[in-house]
Amino acid sequence: MSLNTSNGHPAMDYPEHMRTYSGFLLITKLLIVFLVVLLAGMAYFLV
Repeated sequence: MSLNTSNGHPAMDYPEHMRTYSGFLLITKLLIVFLVVLLAGMAYFLV
């Protein structure tokens, strides 16, 4: 993802913002995968 930060506020720490957002997306993806595996396991072993 490309972000033009040249017109942003000088006090905004854009690299830290992007690092935090990337981490959030990674955790969200991992959580979704975990939940799909959990539900598939429950469907297989509990039914």
